This record gives sequence, structure tokens and C-alpha cells, in this order.
Amino acid sequence: MRFILCLIITLPSFLNAQQFYKQTDASQHWVDSVFNSLTQQQRIAQLMVVRESGIASGGTVFYNDKVEGLIHDYNIGSICLFQGGPVKQANFINYFQQMAQTPLMVCIDGETGLGMRMTDSVYKFPDQLTLGAVQDAAIVYEVGKAIGAQCKREGIQVNYAPVIDINNNPNNPIINFRSFGEDKYRVALFGTQIMRGIQETNVMACAKHFPGHGDVSVDSHLDLPIITKSLTALDSLELYPFKTLFNEGIGSVMIAHLSIPSIDNTPHLPTSLSKKNVTDLLRDSLNFQGISFTDALEMQGVAKYFPQGDAAVQSLVAGNDMLCLPGDVPMAIQKIQTAIANNILDSNDINNRVKKVLLAKYNLGLNNIGYINTNNLYEDLNKDVSTLRRKVAQNAITLLRLKDTALFPLKAGKKIAYVGIGISDTNTLATFLKIEGNADVYMMDYSDDASIGDSIFKHIDSNYDAVIIGVHHFNKYPAKNFGLTLSALDLIKNLQSSTHALTMVFGNPYVLKNFCDADNLIECYEDDPIFEEAAFNWLNGDFTAAGKLPVTVCDAFHYGDGITDIGLQKLQEAKPIEVGLDSAKLSIIDSLADDAIAQHATPSCVVLVAKDNKIVFNKAYGNITYNSNEPATTQTVYDLASVTKISATTLAIMKLYEEGKLDLHKTLGDYLPWVRGTNKSNLILQDVLLHQAGLVAFIPFYKEIIDAKGDPKPRYFQSYPDSDFSVHVAANMYIRNDYVDTMFSRILQSKLELPKKIYLQ
Repeated sequence: MRFILCLIITLPSFLNAQQFYKQTDASQHWVDSVFNSLTQQQRIAQLMVVRESGIASGGTVFYNDKVEGLIHDYNIGSICLFQGGPVKQANFINYFQQMAQTPLMVCIDGETGLGMRMTDSVYKFPDQLTLGAVQDAAIVYEVGKAIGAQCKREGIQVNYAPVIDINNNPNNPIINFRSFGEDKYRVALFGTQIMRGIQETNVMACAKHFPGHGDVSVDSHLDLPIITKSLTALDSLELYPFKTLFNEGIGSVMIAHLSIPSIDNTPHLPTSLSKKNVTDLLRDSLNFQGISFTDALEMQGVAKYFPQGDAAVQSLVAGNDMLCLPGDVPMAIQKIQTAIANNILDSNDINNRVKKVLLAKYNLGLNNIGYINTNNLYEDLNKDVSTLRRKVAQNAITLLRLKDTALFPLKAGKKIAYVGIGISDTNTLATFLKIEGNADVYMMDYSDDASIGDSIFKHIDSNYDAVIIGVHHFNKYPAKNFGLTLSALDLIKNLQSSTHALTMVFGNPYVLKNFCDADNLIECYEDDPIFEEAAFNWLNGDFTAAGKLPVTVCDAFHYGDGITDIGLQKLQEAKPIEVGLDSAKLSIIDSLADDAIAQHATPSCVVLVAKDNKIVFNKAYGNITYNSNEPATTQTVYDLASVTKISATTLAIMKLYEEGKLDLHKTLGDYLPWVRGTNKSNLILQDVLLHQAGLVAFIPFYKEIIDAKGDPKPRYFQSYPDSDFSVHVAANMYIRNDYVDTMFSRILQSKLELPKKIYLQ
């Protein structure tokens, strides 16, 4: 029963997959009308994504004249925003959309929101690696939803996010902090959350960089990276997040410029131009039918071996839909036309891709283009950023080692020194410590020589009860040890070895490799006033560090490490009115609990209501068992069985029901094709939810895969994952992939043992 119900919650993913490619009479009419109005050149141009802005030696540059010419002469299909302020960008978008014969699909490379590009006035959301430290996936979803709202407000239809590359190479010069981390399950989960948040605003998300750009040491902007893994290894690791997001309904994918001989051993042929990668693997094997974007064709990973027009042709031969930054658009169109004339490309195939892009445009609302109102645009784009940054900061901060537990949280009356490494001016953390902690502040910039460090150490040595070391403003990428200098590292090590020092690292967690022997160490991930304030609040004991490392940095600190039980603060009790709750409404809980016990839904329960870190209601009801006189207390420990049915399945069905996508009076067979022809096909959803469909309460799957002693049978399990054993069931235990099919088969073959309409608890 549990498995059948759980499958129902996959319906939103299926429905979501149709979001941008839904065909109706109206959409088909619009697509056909637009398509028939285009010349062959214009149809080809619909597959082009043109750069709208960028960085030059003098700062931000807009290519508005070039874009205007390409719209006028070729009716290009899409533009991609990079640098530039949001108001100026909005004005350009309004102008371009007004003059375009066919509405433009506006894209942005905004993994951390619009602030990643519009740095002059829009604040960015935290890096994905920072999000990877957060343990609450709901927070990641909130970030995705806010990013989608930013895009919608700015008139953007596609965001090239999330990055779902698994960063399993610490020296990766292009992905690194842009990844959620090194664990494929977390990358897949958090990538799904970002995708759902973005697409719920009807902005298309884009999974990148297929088939996985994490395990490289060469920047594909500069050359063609080579990955020598087998296809089996890729399938078990790099491809896992992509398969997950494809199943969850992501609208598009971006193809990386990589050389992977196990996929295609053609010399110097990037995966972005490889038919074996795009058509055979992505389309045929993984069945992804959404839009595929190439990564920028101007990057040297492609351009080094394929001149611009040739790259465009080969991208389409490979099976891509849209060509990002193809360079010389007229040349690319000409070479594509020649390829069609020479039967290298099939015109019908190209036309189908154009229609797919037009259908996506219709479903993204481009059949009815709205005007971007620039009033309050800055405020609207920034309204959620600070709040979410604070939430992420507090939930990401990761405590890795704390030997001096008596010193932290900081106690009043202690003599404190703050040493800011990498700064020359007082920052937020230094200011808080100086004003509220009466700390002495010392600073050493990376341009300072060893004499500065020696002087600071002499002033501090043995003179303070606690020394806070803040490591700031180092580089985000790993080249040259993130820009840390030997003199700065020497000062840090001297302070760590001779004082009661706590080292707080504000930036890429890979830099922690320099501090693996520190007695007291905390990773804070990003370096701005919000993250520094969160670090100060942790020092004061205002909250407990909840983050876990998203990557392994050395033998001492591995993925998933993080101390979360130091300084745990007990929730305070308060009256409901103090947190804005109505006592009268809370009193209804009594009658609900008493009725549940009287109806034998449960022998007892404990209900706790907390808001704003304050407990306002905490009460026990009933006895431990139906046959016991021992009353339950607020300290009673419960076995929370079958929580998934309530917290996942029921909520998912409620959402589908409210959206009019599910009828409770229909059957399982109406929604789950795989149960048709079995005795489960005609079960009514309402009866299943009410536990009165006659399903067996329990199927002991485990008995088939253990021996007489209760030990796991070797043919079903092994201690490490691979392509045949990838289902993680316990620590160092992986079950055969095909046993999942066996479980489904057992469910379908099970009898309906009870008469219908009888409740089974």
C-alpha cells in the first residue's frame, strides 16, 4: 500500500514535464501561424541565442546595435543577458520585443539570481556550494522560487540554472563553488528544489552542464577538458542528477564542451557537438525531449577546433535545439543552409526543432508579450534576497571542531582579540566584536609582509582569553591556493598553536585544507555583512550551527561533517498572544485530540506548538496504550510510523486536488498505467486514502533476501555502489537495482484481503 501511494506523488513531476510543451488547439494555431510566416533563414535564426551585453576593458558593454540588426535582418529567436543594470536591461528588452517579428526568448545565466550578472544594483543569492551545506531542502526551494520571481519581473523566460555538476575534483577551475557539492543525491535533491522553485513561476530552468562538468581540471572557456571515465562510471555518478531532474520535469538542458572518449572517441569533438552524446545518450537513452542548449559556442573548448559557422552546423547535427552565442550569426545561418542543401541536415528535422522552440515560447507566455514596468524595479528584484541570505547563512554555517567548549559561546568579561586576515578596514564582524564584545581588533591584508604578522602575534600571544581569527577576501577559485599568502598562513598557524583561537573561514570551503589541524574551526561560506553578522550571532550562542560540509577537504574533514549539538539552546515558553497566536483557537486542539482517542485513532498523543523559537502550547493526551492506565506525558517517546503517507502523499494529493488535476473518485488505473490489468486498477483513490480499499497492510519483502540466520543474502547486496547496485539501503549496503522491480511486482500480485469499505489501521 505504501508503495502504491508513494507513486501517486510522482504525478506533479509528470505534469510539470508538460508545462512548456503542452499542446492545445490555441498553442498549435499560434505555432503554425508564426512558423508559416518565417523564411528558411528566419526559421534557422529562431534557434540562435545572441549575447546582449558583456564586459570589455572599459566595463560593461551593450551590443544593442548588433542585436537590433540581427532582429531586423534575421528575426533571431533569443537573446542572453549578461552584465548591465536591470532598468537599462528592461528598457532594451522592451525595445527588442516591440521591434521583433517573433517574440524573443530572453535568457540569463543566473545561478545565483539576477545579482550574479546585474552586480551594480541587484544582490545575489548564495552560491550553490553554500546551499549545499544547508540541511533543509525547503530553504533551497525558497531560493529557487525567489530567483524565478526575479526573472519573471525582469521579463526573462529562461534561466540557465541550476548547475547539477558533481564537484568531485577540488581543483576544478570552472565549476567548484557553483556546484551543490560532491554527493550525487544532494546535488540531485537540491537541483530539483531550485528547478521547482524557478518553474513554478513559469520560468524555464536549465540543467547544466550535461553530461557532467565536475571532474575536470581544465577550464572549457580556454580549452577542451578531457574526462576518461567509463560510461558505467558516468552513469553511476555524473548522470544521476541529470536523470533525476529529467524525471522531475525540467524544461531544458545545457550541453557541456567536454571530450569524453567513452561516449564519443572522435578526436577534439566536444560533447556539445557529438551526436552520440546529444542524440544517442541524451535523447534516445535518457529520453529527454525538452530543449537542449549548447554551452557558449564562442568558448575555446569548441572554437579552438571548430570555426564559428562549423560549430553551429555540427551542433545541429548532434541534435541540439538552440545554439548559444554562435558568434557570426549570418555565417552560421549560411553554413546551416548549405548543410541542408547538401543533406547533411534534414530540413524537416530543423523545422520540428523550430516548432518545439515556438511551442515553448507560447507556453512561456510570449504569445502575449507584456511591458516591463521599471517603476520600483530595484526594490522588487531585491525584496527577498537579504531575508533568504540570512536564512541560508544561519543554516549553512558549519562547526567542524570545537575543543575549547568553555570559551564558546563567548562569555561576558572575557578578554577577546579579533584578527581579520585579508582585510585592511574594519568589517561587520570586527565591528560587532568591538562594540558588543569589547574586543581588540587587528588586521593583516594579503599585501602585508611577514613583519606585520609577527607584530600582531607579539601583541596577542598569551594576552587574551579568546582569539577570533576571521579569514576573509580570498579567491573563490583554487588557483595559487585561493590567493592566501604564506605570511598570512604563518600568522594563523602561530595563533592557532599558541592561543585559545577560533578560526572562522568566510569563503569557499575547499580553503579549509589549510586549517585541518585547527583545534577550533568553523566554516561560514560567504563574506558579506549578512554572513558575518550570522557568525557573530553564533559566537554569542544565539543559534546552533546546523550546516554540514558539502565536500571533502582533507583527511580530517569529509563530506557531511559538521557538529550540530554544541550550544543547543532550549526553546523558551511564552503565551500565545506574545507571538501573535489566538489562545481560543489553540484550545480547539483539546477536542480534536480527545475525539481522536475516543475514536481509537490513537491511544495517546502529544501536541506542541512553537512560533518564533517560543513554545506556546505543549500538552499530552491519553494513555500509553489502549489497555494501560499509564498516562502519556510531554516526555513520552513515540515511534513515528508511516509518516510519509501524511507528510508527503496526502499533501501532494491535496495540492493536485486543489489544482483540479486529480479526481478522488477516479481509480488508480486512471492515473497509474502500470497497475492496469491487475486487481489494483479499479481501486478508488478516496478509498485508498481512507485505508478502506482492501490493500494488504504489510508485505515482508525482506524475508526473500535474508537467510535462515537473518543475514542479507550476498546475491542481493554488496558494500559499495556501482551500476548494478546503486540503491542505498543502509550504511555500506547497496541492494540490486532490479529488486525494486521485484517489489513492485509483489505489490501488484498481492491479494485484496479485506472487504472494501472496512478501515484498516
